[in-house]
Amino acid sequence: MSDASVQLQPRDRLVARAARDIAPGMVVNLGIGLPTKVIGHLPADYPVCLHSENGIAGIGPVLGFDAADRNLIDAGGAYVSTLPGSSFFDSATSFALVRGGRLDLTMLGAFEVSAKGDLANWKIPGLFTPGIGGGMELAQKARRVTVLTTHLDRKGQSKIVPECTLPLTARECVDRIITDMAVIDVTGDGLVLRELRAGLTVEEIRAATAAPLIVPDGTLPEF
Repeated sequence: MSDASVQLQPRDRLVARAARDIAPGMVVNLGIGLPTKVIGHLPADYPVCLHSENGIAGIGPVLGFDAADRNLIDAGGAYVSTLPGSSFFDSATSFALVRGGRLDLTMLGAFEVSAKGDLANWKIPGLFTPGIGGGMELAQKARRVTVLTTHLDRKGQSKIVPECTLPLTARECVDRIITDMAVIDVTGDGLVLRELRAGLTVEEIRAATAAPLIVPDGTLPEF
């Protein structure tokens, strides 16, 4: 963990931590919300292909309004740039890439994640319904699914729960959860705490997590 990362706010720190899971050569989809911010924590020349389901492969850095081509946006509506070798295609081709298992990794937001890796990220009945969009297929078809989310909702309730109560996006699809408090892996034995945010204790993370949490022996890394 660098000194610079310690200075980041918790949400920015979780995004910076997520960027470290992107390996050179990967094809990666960054979902709406916190995941779209990951691109800001990748080196400018990093050898990765970023995919957006609205029809772009090879996304470059996000641009400000004055510098942007306002016809060029990602799935979350942010103005993005292109890189040498970038390509554009229609939705049918874009989702053929998704359904064909061509994505090494997708990073998605969440309202809830269950102890089994079930994902709910598209609807809060009576309050918020952005539409399921491509999230269902991304969650089912990407080779690896990482969720980026705050650990607690606006009411202070855990988003990591024994069973999801909100409408599901996909069942048993999540491999890793990165929050503003911890990095947690979904395994066949349950949820395993892998890392914790600097300044927090295991006890604080257990108290903030509604689902059972397995804590390995020894000192856990911090981010």
